[in-house]
Amino acid sequence: MTEADAPAYPSHWEADVLLRDGRTAHIRPVTPADADLLVDFYDNRVSDESKYYRFFSPMPHLSARDVQRFTQVDYVTRVAFVLTLQGRMIAIGRYDLVHPGEAEVAFLVEDRQQGRGIAQLLLEHLAQAGRERGVEKFFAEVLPDNARMINTFRDAGYRVASGYEDGVISLEFSIEPTETAMGVMLDREHEAEAASISRFLNPRSVAIIGASRRQETIGQVLVRNMVNADFSGRVYVVNPNADAVSGMPAYRSVQDVPDEVDVAVVAVPAEAVQDVVLDCAAKGVHGLVVISSGFAETGEEGRQRQRRLVGLSRSYGLRLIGPNALGVINTEPSVRINASLSRVMPPRGRAGFFCQSGALGSAILEKVEKRGLGLSTFVSAGNRADVSGNDLLQYWEEDDSTEVVMMYLESLGNPRKFSRIARRVSLRKPIVAVRSGRTTQGVPMGHAVRKIAAPPQAVDAMFRQAGVIQVDTLEDMFDVAQLLAHQPLPRGRRVAIVGNSDALGLLAADAAASVGLVVNKQIALSTEPTAEDFEDALDSAIDDPEVDAVVAVYIPPLTVSGEDIANVLAAVGEQSDKPLLASFLGAEGVPELLRVPDVAGSTAGRGSVPSYSSVESAVRALAKVVEYAVWLRTPDGGAFGPDAVDVVRAKKLVNRALARRPEGGELEREELAELLGCYGISLWRTLPVTTLDEAQQAAEALGWDVVLKATAEHVRERPDLAHVWRNIADPDEMREAWHGIAGFLGDVEGAGFVVQKVAPPGVPVLIRSIEDPLFGPVVSFGLGGPMSELLADRSYRIPPISQRDAAAMVREVRASPMLFGYRGAEVVKVDEIERLIRLVAQLQNDLPQVSALELSLVLAGPSGANVLTASGRVEPVADARSDWYVRRMPSLPGDTIPD
Repeated sequence: MTEADAPAYPSHWEADVLLRDGRTAHIRPVTPADADLLVDFYDNRVSDESKYYRFFSPMPHLSARDVQRFTQVDYVTRVAFVLTLQGRMIAIGRYDLVHPGEAEVAFLVEDRQQGRGIAQLLLEHLAQAGRERGVEKFFAEVLPDNARMINTFRDAGYRVASGYEDGVISLEFSIEPTETAMGVMLDREHEAEAASISRFLNPRSVAIIGASRRQETIGQVLVRNMVNADFSGRVYVVNPNADAVSGMPAYRSVQDVPDEVDVAVVAVPAEAVQDVVLDCAAKGVHGLVVISSGFAETGEEGRQRQRRLVGLSRSYGLRLIGPNALGVINTEPSVRINASLSRVMPPRGRAGFFCQSGALGSAILEKVEKRGLGLSTFVSAGNRADVSGNDLLQYWEEDDSTEVVMMYLESLGNPRKFSRIARRVSLRKPIVAVRSGRTTQGVPMGHAVRKIAAPPQAVDAMFRQAGVIQVDTLEDMFDVAQLLAHQPLPRGRRVAIVGNSDALGLLAADAAASVGLVVNKQIALSTEPTAEDFEDALDSAIDDPEVDAVVAVYIPPLTVSGEDIANVLAAVGEQSDKPLLASFLGAEGVPELLRVPDVAGSTAGRGSVPSYSSVESAVRALAKVVEYAVWLRTPDGGAFGPDAVDVVRAKKLVNRALARRPEGGELEREELAELLGCYGISLWRTLPVTTLDEAQQAAEALGWDVVLKATAEHVRERPDLAHVWRNIADPDEMREAWHGIAGFLGDVEGAGFVVQKVAPPGVPVLIRSIEDPLFGPVVSFGLGGPMSELLADRSYRIPPISQRDAAAMVREVRASPMLFGYRGAEVVKVDEIERLIRLVAQLQNDLPQVSALELSLVLAGPSGANVLTASGRVEPVADARSDWYVRRMPSLPGDTIPD
C-alpha cells in the first residue's frame, strides 16, 4: 500500500481510558511526530529486562530506522497505539499484518506503569482496530519467563492456542469478540470505574483549595462542613493569602502540603481552575471535586472552558466531579466526609444518592434528614462533565453499605451503558430513579447530549427492562426507597389492609386496585383498638398464605398518643418476612416510634416500619416495589444459541449491499429476504411482475389463490396504488383484475406489481427496529392499523432482548387483547410473535449498518405468524459501535456526548 492509498489518521480511535487503579490516561494511534516521545520513553523509562522481553535480545537503544518503523504506520496493515500520561508516552502496542487476516501483536509498557492493566487496554484497542481493517486473528511470540505478558493474552477471554519451539512460546487466537472476552472487558471496566469513585468517597486526606477566612463564603463553608462532619482523615487548607484558616495552617499551593493528598475540593474562580489542575497533578492528587461555577452552564465560552478543564484533568490522570457541583458525602463512621456545600450531614443509612443539580441536592439532603431515611453516600455532580451516574452505579454495586440506590437524572449521556450497568446492579440491589424532562427530553444548561431519535416511551422501556424503579417525583422516590431500605420484598401482589378507620381502609383498597394490587384481606378494627387487638390483626394478616404484604392504617383517638400501637408495629415489622408499611398518625418517613435499633449504626434498622402521610402514597410505593420484585423473580430466558442465526453470512450480505450503494439505501426484497433468512425469519413468497403474462406465470407457480398488488417502491411514488389489490383464484380472474386495474389507473405496464400467495388470516402486527445515535439498536412492537399509529400504541425495548422482555412487549400494548381471544376470537400463537421480536432484536444488535428494519405486516394466527411485507435500509457506519468492544471514557463535552 502506497502512502497515497493509506487511510487518513483514524481520529475515532483516540480515547481517554481508565486504568485499573481508577486513574486516567489517553490512548491514540501513533504518528511520526511521536519519534522524540518514543526515544525518551525507551531510553529513560524502560528497563533492560523489559527491552529483552520485547525484542528477545539486548537492545539498549532504538536506531533511527527503528524509530521510523515504529512511528510511521499505514493504519491498515501496520497499526500502533501509544498511551500517554502528563504528555509522556508510557506504553506502545502494535500489530503488523503477516498474512491476509492474520497479524502479529506486541506491547511495551514502562516498568513503573506495569500492573495497571495497560497491556490489556492496548490489546482491546488493537483488536477493535484490527476488526475494522479485516484482521481476524492475532498471534504473538513470548519468552517463557515473560509470565505477565503470557497472562495478558490468556486472561483476555479469547480462545488462545499455544506452542513451544526454539525457546519461544507462540500464542494464537481469533479476535472475534466472544461472550467470554466481552465479559472480561466489562469486569475490568467495572473494577476501574468503581476504584475511581472509591478514592473520592473514602479518601485519607483532602485539600480544600480556595479555603477562606471570611464567613459565609464558599471556601469557609467547605472548611466548616468538613470539620463539623468529624472527618477521619487529614484536612489541609490552601489559600495563598492567609497563614491560617479556621485554626488550621494554610498552604500557598497544594504542592506545599507536606503529606499525600487524595482528593482536592476546588472553590476558586473558574479562570483559575486550570492552574489548580496542574498543581494537583504535580502533587499526585487522585481526583478533583470542582465546586466552582462559570463553566458550561453559562454559555458557549463556559462550555469551551469546561472542555479544556476535563481534557487537562484526564491528560494528567485525574478524575473530576463537577464543575458546578454541590460535592460528596460519606456517612461511613470510619470516614465521615462532608466535602460539600450542604450544612446537613445526613444520618447514616442504607441508600446511596446521585443527583446533578446543586440546589436540588441541598433540598434532597434536608428532606432525607426530616424523613429519618439516612444515606450511605451522596454525590452531586453538577455539570457531570466527567464522573456520572454510571460511575456511581459501578461503585455502589460492590458497596456493602449501600442497599438501595436513588438517582435524580436530568440527562442521559450514554443510556445504553446505563441500561447495561443498571440491569446488572438491579439484580443485586434496587435502583429508584426520577428522570426530569421525560416528556420534552430537555436537558439543563451545562449538559451536552446528542438528540435521541427514539421516542420518550423507549427511554421508559429501557428503565423497566433494566429493572429500574422509575417514579415521577422526588416524594415518590423517598416513599419507595424507605420501604426498600427497611422491609423485605413482597412475594406477589396480594395485600392485606389492617386499620381502625373504615373510610381510610376503603381508600386504601381503591388505591390498591388502581395500581394493580389485589386486596385479599381487610381487617377493620374499632376506632379505639388496644395494642393487643392490633397485634392480633397484624399477625393474622402476616400469617395468611394468601397475603404478600400488609398495609396498616392507624388514626388515634383524641386522647391517645398511639405509642403502644407504634411499639406493636415496630415489633411485628422487625420479625415479619413480609413487608409491613403504615399510614401512622399521618407521619412521613420512618418515625422514631417505628424504628428498630441497627447494629451497623444506621438511623433505623432493618424491620423499621416506614410511614406515609396518606394511604394512597403508601399503596403507590408498595406497587412500585411489587413491580420490582416481580421483575426480579421472573426468569430472564436465555439468548439464541449459535446455531439459530448465521451472523457471519449476515455481515457479508450487509457489506455486499453497501458495496452496491456506498451512500446507503433501501434493500431490495431479494436482499432483505436473504438477510432475514440468516436469522430464521421467512419472508412470505412474492414474485415481481410488470406484465399480464408475467402475472399469470407467477400465479401459476404459486398455485393460484394469490394477491396482486403494487410494489412498495411504487406505492411510495404513487400512494394511490396502495389501495389497488385483488384476490385471484384462476387465469380469468387474473386477466379481469389486470384490466380492471388498468381501467382504474390507466396504463400499468411497467408500473411494478407483485403476485403473492394469500396468507392464512390473522391479526396484523408490526415489528420495527432502528439504530439510534445514543441507544444503539431500539426495537418496537405494535398491532397494525391506523388506530395503533394514532394512539402511539407501541412497546419498546433495547437489545439484547430476553424471552421475558419479548413477552412483556407483546402484553404491554393496549390492543394486546386482540391476540388473546378478544370477543371469542381465536388465540394467536403468541410465542411465535415473541420469537420474531427477539430475532429482529438480534439482527439489529449484530448489524449496526442496518439503520432501519420493519416487518410492516405480520399476520399472527393460531398456527403461527407469517411475515407478508418488510423493508430494510443500510447505511455506512464509520465507527461501528466501537465503544461496545473497547473501554473508553465518554467524549469530552463539545465533542459528542458526556457519559
